[in-house]
Amino acid sequence: MEPVGCVLSWGLMAIAFASTLFAAWKLRLIQRILYRVEASSPRHGGESVAEVLKAHGVKYVFTLVGGHISPILVACEKIGIRVVDTRHEVTAVFAADAVARLSGPVFVEFPIDVLYPYHIVQKEVIPKSAPKGVMGKVINWYLHNHLYNLFAGAWDKRDIAPLPVDLPMATADEVQCCVEIVSRAKKPVILLGSQATLPPTPVDNVRAALESLAIPCFLGGMARGLLGRDSPIHIRQNRRDALKEADLVILAGTVCDFRLSYGRVLSRRSQIIAVNRNRSQLLKNSDMFWKPTLAVRGDPGSFLVQLAEGLKGYQAPSDWTRCLKEGDVKKEKTNSEKAEEEVAKHLNPLKVLHHVEHLLEEDSIIVTDGGDFVGSAAYILKPRGPLRWLDPGAFGTLGVGGGFALGAKLCRPESQVWIVYGDGSLGYSIAEFDTFKRHKTPVIALVGNDAGWSQISREQVPLLGSNVACGLAYTDYHTVAEGYGGKGFLLNRENEDQMDDLIRAAQEECRNGNPTLINVLIGKSNFREGSISV
Repeated sequence: MEPVGCVLSWGLMAIAFASTLFAAWKLRLIQRILYRVEASSPRHGGESVAEVLKAHGVKYVFTLVGGHISPILVACEKIGIRVVDTRHEVTAVFAADAVARLSGPVFVEFPIDVLYPYHIVQKEVIPKSAPKGVMGKVINWYLHNHLYNLFAGAWDKRDIAPLPVDLPMATADEVQCCVEIVSRAKKPVILLGSQATLPPTPVDNVRAALESLAIPCFLGGMARGLLGRDSPIHIRQNRRDALKEADLVILAGTVCDFRLSYGRVLSRRSQIIAVNRNRSQLLKNSDMFWKPTLAVRGDPGSFLVQLAEGLKGYQAPSDWTRCLKEGDVKKEKTNSEKAEEEVAKHLNPLKVLHHVEHLLEEDSIIVTDGGDFVGSAAYILKPRGPLRWLDPGAFGTLGVGGGFALGAKLCRPESQVWIVYGDGSLGYSIAEFDTFKRHKTPVIALVGNDAGWSQISREQVPLLGSNVACGLAYTDYHTVAEGYGGKGFLLNRENEDQMDDLIRAAQEECRNGNPTLINVLIGKSNFREGSISV
């Protein structure tokens, strides 16, 4: 009896399987009919992408044109999203990065076969004549099935509204614990990183909170400029000394990586409150060189606002802030004196930067791209307000200048955008002067031209005894910029006495819509002796 039962079971299964295949065949037949109707429509995946981008408030798409993304570009232009084409792919990425820093970043990748219309993809995927034999029929079936699955639901109506963002926030208990720690501190300092400038908390609210607390602040990354040009609580110099004396350090989005000697610059006598959105960054190197008193996984900007609300009426001891500020004044006086020193053959880079600082407009945005010259600029140029400083980040990614400036000018068209270039980094994006001209995004490039990769050479020569691969030439970069449609100026020892007039002339050209480059021939300075290049 068992064999009969077994045969009966297999028979039922075969009937069920056949029924399923028939249902699937009917579904495929209906799909084919629908696809043939829909495929005749000019709609394609690029239009869906463009619609989502517009729904999310995207105003610009940066690109170097290519057939694989043409549907997106055409669709974006059609619905009013501005397409900005660059001369190098990396510039498009950096431009988008700059816009993200000044507004909420998202990266999405699209396979090429979901962007083009159905009939075009069908033509490429499905062979003109069906392969023969059993295997050929299987392959043909597979390709059709793949095509149908690829476009399944492509014409369905979908919600394209922005999705809610889930950000970690400090708890009420964590904030209260911090309130108690801060209220007992005699020598507190705050180190702010880029995260403090990110949404959802407006940077003006963060600034107000910091001014309310009156705790001395060191600013890094995108946080530069958060407190304006001459805030009484913004300390720019002698950070290492201040950290040795402090009894409380608040790391608000600042990471204990090489910039803080992996935490070794923090005193073991200090209490440390670390706040960061990312858990791994929050506790970076804490098992080696430092230990947080309290580690808060949360948004730094929101945390600072909550902390200020919990400490209403509190202000840090004024004698501590005054002591740090006096050190600031003394160090900046030394820097000013160093700017007047003579250097061999060419201009003192510090002097040039001091003159630019004096003439910077209040709404200026400063983009930095380089090594030695940019490192000096960080000590001298003072961003006038929040989100007015864009730099290559912790690892000094060269080549950001053209893209960052392009994105910044589009976001803030009324602002004067400066790129502080080294002559090495300029080579990455000088071709974008063509982009600046075509897209009517005039910027000013200040090039510290010392004919070499000086930051590398400073270490390489004494350590290894060779300047190999570190030498460049005093190239006429101002002429190159003019070749791309911009305006160029040469500043050297011969016209040093006209420095301010030349800088003003460059600013005027920029106001008139011309991207401008000032090629400054600078000499070697020992100002940054001891700075690292690895």
